[in-house]
Amino acid sequence: MYWWSAVGDYYWSYYRDACERSLLYLDVLRRRGEDYREQSAKAAPHVLSFDFVVLVDGRMLPRPVNYGLLRIIPPPEVETDPGKRPFIVFDPRAGHGPGIGGMKHDSEIGVALGAGHPCYFVGFLPQPVAGQTIEDVCRAEAYFVRFVADRHREADGKPALIGNCQAGWQILMMAAMEPELAGPILVAGTPLSYWAGVRGIYPMRYLGGLLGGGWLTWLMGDIGNGIFDGAWLISNFESNNPANTLWKKPYNVYANVDTEAKRFLDFEKWWGNPILLDAGEMRFIVDELFIGNRLAAAKIATHDGERIDLRKVKSPIIVFCSFGDDITPPQQALDWILDLYEDVDAIVANGQTIIYSLHQNIGHLGIFVSARVATKEHAEFVFNIDLVDVMPSGLYEIILTRADGAEANPQLISGDYIAKLEPRTLDDIRALGGNDAADERRFETAARVSEINRELYRAFLQPWVKALVDPAMAEFLRQLHPNRVMFRVFSDSNPLMAPVAKAAETIRGDRHPVEAVNPFLALEKMASTSIVVNLEIFAKAREAVTEAIFLDVYGSPLLQAVVGVGSSQPRAARASRGDIDLEAAHAQALADMTRGGFIEAGMRALLYVLASGGADERQFNALEALRNAVPEAARPPLSKIREIIRRQAELLRADETKAVAAIAEILPEDSGRRAEILSAIYRVVSGDGEPDAGEMEKFREISRLFLGKASPAELHDRQEA
Repeated sequence: MYWWSAVGDYYWSYYRDACERSLLYLDVLRRRGEDYREQSAKAAPHVLSFDFVVLVDGRMLPRPVNYGLLRIIPPPEVETDPGKRPFIVFDPRAGHGPGIGGMKHDSEIGVALGAGHPCYFVGFLPQPVAGQTIEDVCRAEAYFVRFVADRHREADGKPALIGNCQAGWQILMMAAMEPELAGPILVAGTPLSYWAGVRGIYPMRYLGGLLGGGWLTWLMGDIGNGIFDGAWLISNFESNNPANTLWKKPYNVYANVDTEAKRFLDFEKWWGNPILLDAGEMRFIVDELFIGNRLAAAKIATHDGERIDLRKVKSPIIVFCSFGDDITPPQQALDWILDLYEDVDAIVANGQTIIYSLHQNIGHLGIFVSARVATKEHAEFVFNIDLVDVMPSGLYEIILTRADGAEANPQLISGDYIAKLEPRTLDDIRALGGNDAADERRFETAARVSEINRELYRAFLQPWVKALVDPAMAEFLRQLHPNRVMFRVFSDSNPLMAPVAKAAETIRGDRHPVEAVNPFLALEKMASTSIVVNLEIFAKAREAVTEAIFLDVYGSPLLQAVVGVGSSQPRAARASRGDIDLEAAHAQALADMTRGGFIEAGMRALLYVLASGGADERQFNALEALRNAVPEAARPPLSKIREIIRRQAELLRADETKAVAAIAEILPEDSGRRAEILSAIYRVVSGDGEPDAGEMEKFREISRLFLGKASPAELHDRQEA
């Protein structure tokens, strides 16, 4: 056999497979187009994989919005406990349709149901209610949370909220308006400090400045006759990663068309069906948040003058972000803390608990779409939601370590990982990188230029645009968006696609996949890699040019002077800390030192021994086991435990020496009861393993207060007994 015969065989095998893949790929595009047409025809399209019941239609509220509250029906094999706190998942309205938080069973909804929690979902319709505002949506979401809380009055804890991307900042605004309403709040991939970032990466923060500010958003809203087309938001996401949009994603489907079609179509059903926003909503998002950065500065007010200040949020806040997220990098997710607080003492004085989790590489969508992330990070957040709820005020990072069975007290571990909350300072957030004073002035200048251009547009162009555009023209222009055109072209509405479905079915019945060792397939993959590399080089070059233009233009002293940004102007000034009166709080703490009973005494002693300020889930689960051992009639609810822990932590911070000495005054007289409390404290302290030397020294001190004398060995014997 001659070598050219082998080459010919290889080529024929590859050529036949390539032709078959091409036609099968064309059929995948056709099916995507049909999915688009089907979803577009629905009044309430979604991609939820769970059954549900609509409880509240936001269009029926006094200030109507296109949002709704759904109760998720658990799968038959899943049982939920009505005594557990409910979870409410809020879906992001950022151009795409609803359902991403529950598109798979391994999802935020799935892990909450799997842990036995009743689960609810807040979604939206593709068409906004005319004139609805962001504030209206926040008010509606507050109504939804109150509605769920009323349904679960016997639950041990207020509803826990999960907000993805855009939904995250929206529910935090709601929580600032209604501080006592919700339990712990998890925001995933949520931007809150919109100017923040690191040079050389995360270029999206510069786009508003390069386009001259928010006037284009006003223009697009007017072209839409009061409606902003979410398809433009999707296009903006896609343009951020040309290598993936133009090649990697489509090539992956083409190269693996026999196995990737379903996953691709499931995702595209959500990604490829844009929704609409009221033009006023989009203007608020761009002007107040992305360009104005007014949320982190506490400069946004409701229509009745109430300031929306994230420091008013009384619920524990969990911020989940990733270094691999180029849409919401860690700086944009976390630097609002630097904007609002001088140090951790200020966070503590304000009574706020902030916890963050840093993923090393997952991308923006993966934070709330990836099954791997759902079954690790989101599952651990759910398992430890009560621990989060009772943590004393302060700043913490949640660290997850895989459990291998060799740890102390494995029976106290809820899932596959051990969650530990480590105390952090603002320097830990600063260490992630961020803007300097010169960068802050550049963004302030861009915001001022945006305001000027917006007013120029409103004065000179807006009247003409509004006069030219009517509802019919606006709808016609929306249908001309490239994404919609592409989906319709590759659908059965195009007569040229008529033979594709039948031909694809024939090929699937007699498929001839190429062997993996085929040299022509290797050449194809090499060519694909080369295309990706070149597109990534182009993207990096574009990002570098974008950054350089922004820094040069808005760093100009002349432009800054013209718009009123002084060269000596400091970083955006922190807003006042509000009504925090440290002296009055200190005086009240001293007065409360000798108030309370055995629970207060035990909690104060426990917090004193665990002076590092962190917490391991095993310690909390040991505490929970002790609480559950108390007869139900006498068992303190979790909300009471939270209140006691926070108050005792405040007393220790006010004057640790006096607070510890006062423990003896509030202990019960019964020595046997004291011994039980002390044994319980030791059990919790040793939940994550043997106490260290510092903890043991403090424990001995506490033992003398409780019993006059007690050795760790004696307490261990009591615990075993």
